[in-house]
Amino acid sequence: MLDGLPILSLIVFTPLIGAVLLAFVPGTAHRAIRWIALLTALITFGFSVTLLGYDPAGAEFQFREDVPWIEAFGMRYTLGVDGMSAVLILLTTVLSAVAIFYSWEPIATRVKEYYVALLLLMVGMLGVFAALDLFLFYVMGEVMLVPMYYIIGIWGGERRLYASLKCFIYTFVGSLLMLVAILAVAIAHGNETGTFTFAYEALRGFAYADALQALAFVAFFLAFAIKVPMWPFHTWLPDAHVEAPTAGSIILAGVLLKLGGYGFLRFSIPLLPDAAVTFAPIIIGLALVAIIYGGLVAMVQPDMKKLVAYSSVSHMGFVMLGAFVFNEQGLQGAIYQMISHGVTTGALFLLVGVIYEQTHDRQIAHMGGLNARVPGFAAMFGLFTFASIGLPGLSGFVGEFLVILGAFRYNGFVAAATMIVVIISAVYMLWMFQRAFFTVPSDWMGQHWAKLRDMNRNEWIALSPLIVLVVALGVYPAPVLELLAAPVDRIIQAVTDSGMTGLGPLW
Repeated sequence: MLDGLPILSLIVFTPLIGAVLLAFVPGTAHRAIRWIALLTALITFGFSVTLLGYDPAGAEFQFREDVPWIEAFGMRYTLGVDGMSAVLILLTTVLSAVAIFYSWEPIATRVKEYYVALLLLMVGMLGVFAALDLFLFYVMGEVMLVPMYYIIGIWGGERRLYASLKCFIYTFVGSLLMLVAILAVAIAHGNETGTFTFAYEALRGFAYADALQALAFVAFFLAFAIKVPMWPFHTWLPDAHVEAPTAGSIILAGVLLKLGGYGFLRFSIPLLPDAAVTFAPIIIGLALVAIIYGGLVAMVQPDMKKLVAYSSVSHMGFVMLGAFVFNEQGLQGAIYQMISHGVTTGALFLLVGVIYEQTHDRQIAHMGGLNARVPGFAAMFGLFTFASIGLPGLSGFVGEFLVILGAFRYNGFVAAATMIVVIISAVYMLWMFQRAFFTVPSDWMGQHWAKLRDMNRNEWIALSPLIVLVVALGVYPAPVLELLAAPVDRIIQAVTDSGMTGLGPLW
């Protein structure tokens, strides 16, 4: 609570109020619809800024709200944030406002339905990061699926129905596995204590049987690995990114992928630390495959948007690697990488959308010479390209550096493999940048040359928060790292308390 206000409920449900208001606005009043959606997102962002008042030296979860929900089944409406969830909520509100404002010009059909879907998507995303009841976390995760399904399926590209259905099926199956794991740990806790609850703080630290830990961890792993997505559960992501409208890609890359990483760090490791230690070498191996595979596949992509999509597979591999080396640098780097990836990849998708809206094409071979025609656009694309490959002074460097440092503390060969991939990422991003902006314009581009324009006012306004963040997070990471210190220490403590010996015989 803040001055008597349920601040987290205001953050989570203000977008729902905006969606309800839009239901009473005529569908043809596009200007009013856009302003209501934008103001709703900005008010939500204003509420989320108050989370910067989180005290790293205070209680673990602050701004708490706890009221009965379905008491007969041990379910409560419990919200609270620590440093990790606070920064992810802030990232969500920023990217949501950017996506809503950017959509003002590109979205011209079913405008009211589009903004209602975006606002409902915000409710689910914000609720996921604030929930401290595992069943509430599951419900909020499900709330996100339907709006994203419609955003891709209605306003997406030519293969939008295929992409939206594939995205929904993959993530829905993952959610069902997550529900199985949640029920398993809650029932085991209830059978032992006589109190059936889904409260995170009650379930954490409970001594689950080895066999249950293993099975529940595998279920959690499959659920969150699909959402990250980790190799080989990643195949839904490139299709979803390519076919989604630009705002959908911004939200998908910037926020929805973070649900998987957040789930591992918030639930899988603290609830089931013995199983986490046991399975860590396998997960680190899969993370390395994802990092290398994503980079190599991105290198040969002809479509600019698909290249950025596969780069997400590689970058989220860094997150998983940092999360499971179980040291301070690796874990802080994993969370920081999630934040940086949300900013840089969200911006890259926005910039790809800028050129696509003018040419209706994203083929790198069709580009060329853009630096001469649209210098402002070229400069911004260059800025976020360099951020993506981890140039010092920009946000991508901090997360990657900390993950590599944590990997060195874990195993030198793992760190060496990761360093090679950093070089690969520079190759595919800079090669794409060079071909699109600094070569001779293609014949196809010559047909569009005269009507190409540089970024307009709305596009600059939409991009400006991300420009500020990518520089600020790269130059001065200390405030964010300070917020992350306590959550990271608690994750390490959970693993340390388990003895870091893993599971004993399972049967």
